[in-house]
Amino acid sequence: MKRAVVLLPLLLSACASPPLRGVHTFQNASSHITGKVTYPQTPPAGGAHNPVWQNCGSYAQPLYDEYAVHSLEHGAVWITYRPDLAPQQLRQLQQLVDGRPYLLLSPYPNLRVAVVVSAWNAQLDLSSPSDPQLLPFIQTYAQGGSAPEIGAPCSGAYGEPA
Repeated sequence: MKRAVVLLPLLLSACASPPLRGVHTFQNASSHITGKVTYPQTPPAGGAHNPVWQNCGSYAQPLYDEYAVHSLEHGAVWITYRPDLAPQQLRQLQQLVDGRPYLLLSPYPNLRVAVVVSAWNAQLDLSSPSDPQLLPFIQTYAQGGSAPEIGAPCSGAYGEPA
């Protein structure tokens, strides 16, 4: 029986996801404001935001940063992609988001890489939707990480693009 107790931590560590590489973290403070906000990150990964959050889901048009940031405060992960992303890569992201709560998907003009995935005070640049870091980032930060209001709704508010 002692042998099983000793092996359990080894088995659990073998099943764990590999550590995330390349995640940038920030120290954005949360506050509700109205109007346009200039963010230190593009796309934003926290900070001042509109009092109304963006409903989670897939959008074909860009979102207002201020509404999406409020969703990040609630523990959502925002997947942004270049508007010229190949159709099959976009379908891959849509399939990932469909039916999963606390995920936002939208194009983001002038994005520096193909895909940027953001959570409250955390962000990861990806060269494609098939990057093996995408799912572990979502698993780590959707309803996790340092979001100030984990568990607050990600539906029932603003549901239109910008």
